[in-house]
Amino acid sequence: MGDLRLDRRDGVLVITLSRPERLNAVTAALTEEMIDVLNELMRDTETRVVVLTGEGRGFSAGMDLRGGAGGAGDPGGDPGEGRPQKIYRGIARGGEVTARLREIPQPVIAALHGPVAGMAASWALACDLRVADPTTSFVVPFVDLGLSAGDCGLSWLLPRLVGPARAAEIFYRARRLDVAEAAALGLVTEVTEQGGDVEGALALAGELLAKSPYGLRRTKELLNMSLDAPGLRAQLAAETGVQTLAFFTEDLAEGMTATMEKRPPDFKNR
Repeated sequence: MGDLRLDRRDGVLVITLSRPERLNAVTAALTEEMIDVLNELMRDTETRVVVLTGEGRGFSAGMDLRGGAGGAGDPGGDPGEGRPQKIYRGIARGGEVTARLREIPQPVIAALHGPVAGMAASWALACDLRVADPTTSFVVPFVDLGLSAGDCGLSWLLPRLVGPARAAEIFYRARRLDVAEAAALGLVTEVTEQGGDVEGALALAGELLAKSPYGLRRTKELLNMSLDAPGLRAQLAAETGVQTLAFFTEDLAEGMTATMEKRPPDFKNR
């Protein structure tokens, strides 16, 4: 694909943002490619884990201000469409990537290095897990630029990850978070040696591949539901349905047998 590289390997899909000459800055074309790939993953039963990373010096510098994702300087779209409409469309489509990263059934691991800025920070935080090398920094400069920090889901994601008070401080002060602070806040699952983020993410993906496919997919579904659940009883009902269905899978019997026999389970997704 034009601005993405896809690498499929043994149940894992590695998606690489591939505009290294622009620090993987996001354009309308890249956004649409991401949406297409994520739409395919909704129907994909072979891919069990996704790794998202960026080529070159950083994960992504966010929107490309020279030819933004439907925004500043973007020549695409309907020639009769006004600039406000183009900007709205571009931001909305960037938000669609955020939503789809949460909605696809596969766990998504972000492999991070260098800048993780702007809308790319939203995409990274929409992933389920994040592996980062020591060069990683999260950059949310919106209020310094005259923008709101509510960008592509960031004002929904960050408070749920670090709490509303810490999110407010990061947003209001346009804070840059280095990898140590991000890890202390729980934004990063693990920190690797420099340049080791993709390898670390693939190792984590390998660990997840040994788990029950049903269990992983339904757990992601329940985690997403919990973020908007009106209360404990609604979540209990959802959990009960998921757990009941698990008893009708062959993999549950295999998992329990393997545990009693003290051996690794051999899950078949059946």
